[in-house]
Amino acid sequence: MGGLVVVGVDGSASSLEAVEAAARAARLRGAALRVVHAFVWPAMHVSLGPSPMGPPDGGLRNMAERLVTEAVERARAVAPDVEVVPAVITGEPLTVLEAQSRSAELVVVGSRGMGGFIGLLVGSTAVHLAAHGRCPVLVVRERARDEGPVVLGVDGSAAAEEAVDFAFAEAARRDAPLVALHAWTTWNAPVPAPQDPSVPYASPSGALGAKEERLLAEALAGRAERYPGVKVEHRAVRGGTRESLIEASRSAQLLVVGARGRGGFTGMLLGSVSQAMLHHARCPVAVVRTADDT
Repeated sequence: MGGLVVVGVDGSASSLEAVEAAARAARLRGAALRVVHAFVWPAMHVSLGPSPMGPPDGGLRNMAERLVTEAVERARAVAPDVEVVPAVITGEPLTVLEAQSRSAELVVVGSRGMGGFIGLLVGSTAVHLAAHGRCPVLVVRERARDEGPVVLGVDGSAAAEEAVDFAFAEAARRDAPLVALHAWTTWNAPVPAPQDPSVPYASPSGALGAKEERLLAEALAGRAERYPGVKVEHRAVRGGTRESLIEASRSAQLLVVGARGRGGFTGMLLGSVSQAMLHHARCPVAVVRTADDT
């Protein structure tokens, strides 16, 4: 067994869903699973032990140990053959999990934790890790499904290359088909179409769609040979990227996106499409950053 998957837990229902997804991910990778709870209370200078008037197993430290124990038991029930290691680490969750990502091949978190506000679709920990994690980050928005394709958002950018590799590898591990989806619009074209054929918009019928098909083929080039068992569907969709990916996520077991695409501003660690998926996708979302971003 080699490699490491890390899952962050805080006792919330969302984090327990993340534990199950992380246990499955570790089993598929032949990796160990580290269940991490960031213990913030020592920094607050409050008593960590049981109250003199309370039960002997009370106190903040014991509470943290219990919630990690519950998470470990949940993981072992899902994947009994996976080595599961508990860890209660003093520190703020964002800092602790970012540090953990340096030695992991995948970090898994729930979409919302105990500190989530009512109406908040995704928590700050998930967004922060997707932007700053040193490895791919899996955010479990809804209960993971064992069926359905792996959906990959493709925009043809160099920044998405590692997301393409991750999606193929994940589809192979899950024995799932891969849907490579590229959405395009003609929002910047003159309306109505000009009569002069020399104007760029006046292309032969279907030419724009053919161009998008080529973009898909080029973005995926070489992967079919490396992953011959993965059935791939090229899907070039005329429509908004966010809307198309959200719709595709309804039947997917996993959605994979790069952290930033062609439209990302320099210095922006998490693009608008990946942020939208974290907030609105109907399946777990894996955000994959490039080595240049880490």
